[in-house]
Order: sequence, then C-alpha cells, then structure tokens
Amino acid sequence: MNSPQSPDTTGPLSGVRVIDLTTTFMGPYATALMARMGADVVKVEAPGGDIVRGLGGGKHPGMGPIFLNANHGKRSIALDLKHPEGMAILHRLLADADVFVTNMRPEAFNRLGLSHTDLRQTHPRLVHAVLPGFGSGGPYRDLAAYDDVIQAVSGLAATQGQSEQPSYVRTPVADKSVALMGVAAILAALLARERSGQGQSVEVPMFETMAQFMMLDQQGGYVYDPPAGPTGYARTASPNRRPYRTADGFLSVVVYTDRQWLSFFELIGQPELVRDPRFRSITERTQHIDELYQLIADVLPTRSSAQWQEVMRDSGIPCVPVLRTEDLLDDKHLRAVDFFESVQHPTEGSLLLARLPILFSADAPGPQRPAPRLGEHGPELLHTLGFRAGEVEHLIAIGVLQVPPDAVHGPTELPG
Repeated sequence: MNSPQSPDTTGPLSGVRVIDLTTTFMGPYATALMARMGADVVKVEAPGGDIVRGLGGGKHPGMGPIFLNANHGKRSIALDLKHPEGMAILHRLLADADVFVTNMRPEAFNRLGLSHTDLRQTHPRLVHAVLPGFGSGGPYRDLAAYDDVIQAVSGLAATQGQSEQPSYVRTPVADKSVALMGVAAILAALLARERSGQGQSVEVPMFETMAQFMMLDQQGGYVYDPPAGPTGYARTASPNRRPYRTADGFLSVVVYTDRQWLSFFELIGQPELVRDPRFRSITERTQHIDELYQLIADVLPTRSSAQWQEVMRDSGIPCVPVLRTEDLLDDKHLRAVDFFESVQHPTEGSLLLARLPILFSADAPGPQRPAPRLGEHGPELLHTLGFRAGEVEHLIAIGVLQVPPDAVHGPTELPG
C-alpha cells in the first residue's frame, strides 16, 4: 500500500490510493465508500466535470446535492485526456496508485490505452477495476447503460411492476447495488495482491451483477434443469404486499414465522386460523399469501398506528411506520447513533451528510475532505508529482489542466 497522504488519515483503507475515473452514480458511489473508509481518492474529471455536478440545483454551479454526497472525501483534478500531456499526468498518478476505477465502455478505455493489458507492464501492482454496463465478453459490451436500462434488461422492472406494467424503482438501485459489488471486488483484489504481490483486472458489469442479484429469489423453479416450476417468489409478488393503512396512517407489517403468525391470529381474535390447512406452514402460507396479506389489510384500519406498533412489538412482529426521506432527518434511532454528520464546506456552507453506516472497532474512519470543486486539487497533486509552479501554469494555459479561478497554482499544504 502507499503511504497515507496525511498523518491524520484514518480508517481501514488508510494508505490506499484510488484513482477515480468514473462519472454519474455507480462509480462515484463505490469510490466514495472507499474514501469514507480512509482511502485517498483522486477524482479525475474531464474539463467539463462530472455530469452529476449539475443535478438537483445547488447553491453554486457544479456543486449539486447529489455530487456533494457521492464525492465527499475526494480530491479533484480536471485533465484533458485527449491531450498527450494530460494522459501523461494520468499515468504518473497511476504509478503511485493502488486502485484505478473506471466505468467507461471497453471501446472507450481501449481507445485511450487504459485497458489492463496496456497498464499491467508499467503498473504491475495496480488493481484495475472496470464497472461497465455489460461484460466485455458478450455482444452487448459496447452498448451504453444507465440505471434505467439495467433495471429493464435485468428483469427488475418487470418484477417491480408485476410484469404486466413494468416499473422502475425510484432510486437508482442498479447503480448503487453494482457499486457495492464493485467495492467488494476491489477489496478482494487488494487482499489477493497482498498475498501475491501482483495486481489484476476486475470487471464488475452492471447487467450480469443485477441479473445475479435478481436470480437469488426470483429464479424459482428455473433453478432446476429442466424447470420444475415458474419463476418468481410468491410472497414478494403478491399485489397485497404493501404498506397497510391504519386508522391514522400507514405501517409496514411483516408477519413471517410460525410464531409470528400464531401471535397475529391471536391479536386479531382468530386463533383458529393457525389450524387452517392453508396456513399451517411457511410452504402453505406462501401459496396463499394473497389471502393472508389481504387479512392484514382488512384488520389494520381498526386501530391507530401507535396501538398496532405497541401490540405487535410486544408480540415480536416487525411493525414500523412508513417514513418519508425528510422524516429520516429527525428519526430518533438515526439521531441516537449519530448517523448524520455536520460538515462545513468552504463554498457550500453547512451540510448534513449521512455517515458510513459501518462501525469498525479499530481504525475507525475520521473526518473526510468535503466534496471538491472541479479541479480544486490539481495544482497540489501535480506538486506531489514533482511539477514546478511554472509547469503547472503552462498546463493551465494550454488547457490540459482546469482549475477554479481562485486556485493556488504553486505548492500547497495538503489538507488533513
């Protein structure tokens, strides 16, 4: 591993340097998680910046709320990689890196000479992680992919919409799920490198990742060859599986185990249902789940949300209110575990950000840098590579390096 950028850097990934050549949601989320764990993440942006900088408005151009979340803890350098000097700088950054992450299509990074084959001779210890839309070995490899595309082609949209009317999950669940798989793959490759001394290429395609994600519970009888039944999982496919209306709101209620159903039947004054042949075991209950979920929907309006939560909690039945995003900000549990961090951003002011949800008993991550302005750290990064102030000025003048108007072009003290 490389040396930490600052003696104040903490976390289990302290000392790991990541060169992040990703845009939009998936790649930046993966590298943001690594930054939260202490990695030194250098975000390499095109002169126009990551397109996500412009999403959701914001107080200043290029600093939208999604960007502030997905790029917290990183440094930014804005390079024109179409210029030979820009590409030369990227290679100098890679020479001191542990991980290189990109979500470009294979055609694009091959054209730039950034494939693993191109890099492994000069950077043999580098873990080269590629997060494309589709795997490089298949006929879809050069197709463009966004979250909606992958939700559709992976079967998620059809499953979400009960197949008759496909529907997208409102949050970019494919982007974020693949990002998590990407982090796991990168960490596995780093562990392998510690044993072998050699880096490797890691490909985490969105389509294959989400297809595998869906198959876990949705493959059904098609697990067997030849198939022994239909695809799908009856419980999650039930149209009656939804938040249930109470006398004064909505609750999520999940009655699942034998003990929980016995308790529920007693709560609603129908203990005899436990002997009903349709409901005696999880197998029968799953086959008749629509009827059971309709029973829950019919009975919950008879009491208030608070009354149901009390009696179901006492009976060991999971029962929680339906919260909106804004409700999370004041949730008593999230407040108790210090889930939200107050961060002072030099241009955007006071921010409230969700922390890494993982707790480490040792090497706990410390505070991270706020999300960077476009090219904010370019001069200081070039200084660490041995560039003199005059050379930095020249790169800015010819358009290879883009920096904010007030950037310091000479040596700077690295932030902690």
